[in-house]
Amino acid sequence: MLIIMKKHAAEVALDQIKEYLITRDFDIHQSTGANRTIIGVIGDTDTLDDHEIEAMPGVSQVVRIRRDD
Repeated sequence: MLIIMKKHAAEVALDQIKEYLITRDFDIHQSTGANRTIIGVIGDTDTLDDHEIEAMPGVSQVVRIRRDD
C-alpha cells in the first residue's frame, strides 16, 4: 500500500499517520521528494481501511498494490 501525502502536508500529519501504522505493527518506508512524500506500508494491509486513511489530515491518496498470488 502506498499513502501519498498532499503537497504541503504538515509534519504533524505525517507523524500521526506513521504512528497509526507503527502501532498496528506495520513497517513503513518513507520517500520524500521535492513535491510529495510517499509512505510505503509493508505488511498485510488487508486489515487497513483505505477510506479511514484517506480521511486523515494531509493524505492525498491511498493506492493498494495488487498481490500476484
